[in-house]
Amino acid sequence: MNREPYLVILAAGMGSRYGSLKQIDPVDAEGHAIIDFSIYDALKVGFKNICFIIKEAIEEEFKAFIGDRVSKYANVKYVYQELYKIPEGSAVEEGREKPLGTAHALLCCKGIVDAPFVVINSDDYYGLDTLKTAYDFFERQ
Repeated sequence: MNREPYLVILAAGMGSRYGSLKQIDPVDAEGHAIIDFSIYDALKVGFKNICFIIKEAIEEEFKAFIGDRVSKYANVKYVYQELYKIPEGSAVEEGREKPLGTAHALLCCKGIVDAPFVVINSDDYYGLDTLKTAYDFFERQ
């Protein structure tokens, strides 16, 4: 089992109120998204494994914008948060299209993320110190 910690990035939201894929929408003149800054900081403090939780419907666009680039610097895995991935005996209400939320996203990682992990949102910036604190915690274990 790989014991190097993972940075798990929640990026499956479709941005229905926002109007586009906010997780890859540029925020500066160079075309960086918020997720770029978080990944840069994560790599800088020592994370070598990144798992993106996305919807399969955005896979091609997401990989083209961020995933293919990041895979040059880290071990990248993808988990698809899809409504059919629910525990046995559970049901999703008929007609639902939106993801089920954070707990469901993390449940979709079962069997893929095989080490300690920290979870961040793709469209929030946590800063270098936060990611360093998390990584250092794993290093002390």
